[in-house]
Amino acid sequence: MKLYNSLSHEKEEFIPHEPGKVSMYTCGPTVYHFAHIGNLRSYIMEDALEKYLRYDGYDVKRVMNITDVGHLTSDADTGEDKMLKGAKREKKTVMEIAKFYTDAFFADCEKLNIKKPDVIEPATGCIPEFIQMVQGLLEKGYAYISGGNVYFDTSKLEKYYVFNNFEAEDLEVGVREGVEEDTSKKNKADFVLWFTKSKFEDQELKWDSPWGIGYPGWHIECSAISLKHNGEYLDLHCGGIDNAFPHHTNEIAQSEAYLGHPWCKYWFHILHLNTNSGKMSKSKGEFLTVSLLEEKGYDPIVYRFFCLQSHYRRSLVFSWEGLDNAATAYDKLIAKIAALDPAKKEPANADAEAAVRASFKEALDNDLNTSLAVTAVYDVLKAPISDAAKRQILGEFDAVLSLNLLKAADAKRAEAETDAPAGDSELIAKIEAMIAERAAAKKAKNYARADEIRAELSAMGVTLKDTPNGTEFTIA
Repeated sequence: MKLYNSLSHEKEEFIPHEPGKVSMYTCGPTVYHFAHIGNLRSYIMEDALEKYLRYDGYDVKRVMNITDVGHLTSDADTGEDKMLKGAKREKKTVMEIAKFYTDAFFADCEKLNIKKPDVIEPATGCIPEFIQMVQGLLEKGYAYISGGNVYFDTSKLEKYYVFNNFEAEDLEVGVREGVEEDTSKKNKADFVLWFTKSKFEDQELKWDSPWGIGYPGWHIECSAISLKHNGEYLDLHCGGIDNAFPHHTNEIAQSEAYLGHPWCKYWFHILHLNTNSGKMSKSKGEFLTVSLLEEKGYDPIVYRFFCLQSHYRRSLVFSWEGLDNAATAYDKLIAKIAALDPAKKEPANADAEAAVRASFKEALDNDLNTSLAVTAVYDVLKAPISDAAKRQILGEFDAVLSLNLLKAADAKRAEAETDAPAGDSELIAKIEAMIAERAAAKKAKNYARADEIRAELSAMGVTLKDTPNGTEFTIA
């Protein structure tokens, strides 16, 4: 498998630190509000990556944090605390806000078939680990105390801006709120590891530390949580492109300074979901949620399908028309799968089966090209293989794509049979037997008998339609 590594700025063969095993970390949500569908695009693509690695035979351990403390609105240790902001908005405690929106986030993930990570760690559960790491950075000379806070000293690094090929707009995230400059810093790029001097008088979450009562900076949490659960060497770190700077840049700086060796080899960044007016964001009021999609009549899986049809390293423009097109395409795909008859006796074609499996794997081995992987699903339906084999292979592919291909198709087939006229089960069975006989007659070049069967079915009010995927029928 080759993945584009944001750190080296090129596609690289994916070779984990330990053969057959993958340690994976994905930045989790800051649980102060609902996740919008732009946030969830990143989690969908990370989910597809994890599932493909498992499909490809790797033993994956995926860790995710929950930011329930320490994330300020500028992403650069300045601005209003997001958790406190949510608590004020809803007149609840910070922990009540965290619990409610953590549950809401995972409810959305379940609707989108996003697997829960193996380890989910709230920041509030790792305060000792944060303190230990900050102490280590102070002892090694990579941190200093100023103005009541502990800062990381970026001047001690040979190279700080490791993700320096991103667009200027992506790097502006650290100053997007237009906040005042922190005069306690030695260098403009320095960042807070631990706050002991809070500008929020009613800051709810505080802990004792060697530097006084305070709370952690945002960036320290991901490094410490990953070290706790994945050890000193991380294979794969994922997140949205807006986290590349400063958050992931700061993670690399503090982790490698603390460890004294390279930390994470591969960085996987997903580009933004945009609207016609630009990047989707909560601050701009473009707050499209999974619940809103459902209210408008969309199955959340259609949004997953919409996302998988685009490459993760391309910005994706959301529109209702685009989602409508995805819904139509998804419904047609499910109808084709529903028309498959696994009971139909057909010879095996091992070569054709191997070819479609290889096509699917080739697509995902090429920098997780989910768009071509979806194309491989259609290729299965057109392949000269039995319906039973098609269903088997589609089930295998759906272990990665998670589009409910067989589940939705079976439901559609059951619904069609339920909606049939009285005596439906016997009638359906008779019609299917006659269609099978007609197919056998055509194969034997007995076209007269095939025409007779079509006429008999027509007299019963049954209309046939021959398609590349078999014969479909409707009952008048």
